[in-house]
Amino acid sequence: MKTLIYGGKVVEEGCSRLASVVVDDDIITDIIDGTEMPRGNYDKIVDATGCIVLPGVIDDHVHFRDPGLTQKADIETESRAAAYGGVTSYFDMPNTKPQTTTLEALDNKMEEAARRSHVNYGFFIGATNDNIDTVCDIDPHRVPGIKLFMGSSTGNMLVDKRDVLKALFQRATLPIMAHCEDTDIINRNMEKAKAKYGADPDVIHHPEIRSEEACYESTRTAVELATEAGARLHVAHLTTARELQLFGNNPRITAEAVIAHLFFSSSDYERLGTRIKCNPAIKTVNDRDALRKALSDGRITTIGTDHAPHLLADKEGGCAKAASGMPMIQFSLVAMLELVDEGVLTIERLVELMCHNPARLFSVSKRGFIKKGYKADIAIVKAGEPWTVTPETIQSKCGWSPMEGHAFRWRVVSTICNGRMIYDNGTFDGESRGEALMFRTDETA
Repeated sequence: MKTLIYGGKVVEEGCSRLASVVVDDDIITDIIDGTEMPRGNYDKIVDATGCIVLPGVIDDHVHFRDPGLTQKADIETESRAAAYGGVTSYFDMPNTKPQTTTLEALDNKMEEAARRSHVNYGFFIGATNDNIDTVCDIDPHRVPGIKLFMGSSTGNMLVDKRDVLKALFQRATLPIMAHCEDTDIINRNMEKAKAKYGADPDVIHHPEIRSEEACYESTRTAVELATEAGARLHVAHLTTARELQLFGNNPRITAEAVIAHLFFSSSDYERLGTRIKCNPAIKTVNDRDALRKALSDGRITTIGTDHAPHLLADKEGGCAKAASGMPMIQFSLVAMLELVDEGVLTIERLVELMCHNPARLFSVSKRGFIKKGYKADIAIVKAGEPWTVTPETIQSKCGWSPMEGHAFRWRVVSTICNGRMIYDNGTFDGESRGEALMFRTDETA
């Protein structure tokens, strides 16, 4: 099937230009400059006049809760939300039930995604104190990297033995994506908060408990270990201005920002309560603004969502009782486009952070760019009349979003995954299935 996308502004590798994109089956075969419709025989013609044509977003950080926590979310529902949001590929985290810390668990997830994921998928392998051989010897073509919890984890996924950490950083050839919060500092802060505010402190105290110090000390340790070993480290969800000082000098040590910490600040707890409770905590306006600035100066390399749905019943309570995490994948692209409108970053830089850099950093084969010979993963977006997020618009299984009530000017018009129009102006192709992402092949970006 031959498809023509014409009349839109294509954003690719720092350049925006009016051009048409030709897709043959699942591959981009040509990009033709100009506004006129190219001649030729096409099975499908997509009029993108007045729209911006982007590579499909690669979200490097999601929790789809499948298997074992599927009352909150599952691969089918959350990949559908991704498609509605212009996200064509995702990397899922290993803290499911069972945890993705063995080859068997990885195989099971891959098989389930092949059956049910509407967009493309990859799965991190999780490190523990006991599986270093498994994660260091895994087939590098199958996974984006190794997920490391350096503090603040449940079950056996907290790697807290210094000798194991050193061995992991010395032996790993894959990127290590680390959640950095110091558990001892958090526990001390929680004890103080409970003594002062009661058994379940109000959520406004969450950034005091999961504090700047807790984040900085853990991140500093990770950076030191990676520097000493020459490892590739990607620190997940930075939240503080202080942590940003650790990045920008070593291309093998990079950082991610996520939508919640770029969009909200501690001033929003009073309005949104535990709906924006996440780990690490959303912090001050100054921290948020520092993260926004770092999007354009090289200290932040990727933007993810840390999409982590919970039932609203799980979000009841305060710092001690309410679950941490929120659904975000459906609204990540339009939220970032809003920051483009505000002058926080350019749309070209947005594409670097959400499409190109995840592909480069994790060596995703033939995706993340609008280039000849690459897979046709494309998001078409348009600015227009504001629309408001309502429960009816939310595709995530949990049925809520911290974005409810927010009016966006941008919307995702269409999402094309592997050359197939899976979302188009409110119509969804429920029969669509994504592909397993390939990493570190000869054709890698």
